[in-house]
Amino acid sequence: HLPLVESGGGLVQPGGSLRLSCAAPGLAFKNYAIGWFHQAPGKERERVSCISPSGSSTSYSDSVKGRFTVSRDNAQKTVDLEMNSLKPDDTGVYFCAATYRVLDDTHCSATPTYWGQGTQVTVSS
Repeated sequence: HLPLVESGGGLVQPGGSLRLSCAAPGLAFKNYAIGWFHQAPGKERERVSCISPSGSSTSYSDSVKGRFTVSRDNAQKTVDLEMNSLKPDDTGVYFCAATYRVLDDTHCSATPTYWGQGTQVTVSS
């Protein structure tokens, strides 16, 4: 039983869109900030977005700001990452990660409580 499960990756052309989902059916979901991390081939894992436990606050890396949108549904225990205007540099594995929080903030740690298994996104013509 995996605490976090990603879905929605695939192959898309430059300029296209994808929606990734992260499900956490067994987690006390409302106590966790959820981050999305991107690991490009041969590179370090980088955080691209974070959403607070309530969903009231979000943050994005400069590389995706204005193109990606993160949202969550605490009743369904899911977090979605809407990715638009995709570029070849967005290629890689995307992981969602849960960081336990007492405060309702966008602190998504690089060493979170739980990781998902990752989903592959390939942007290529």
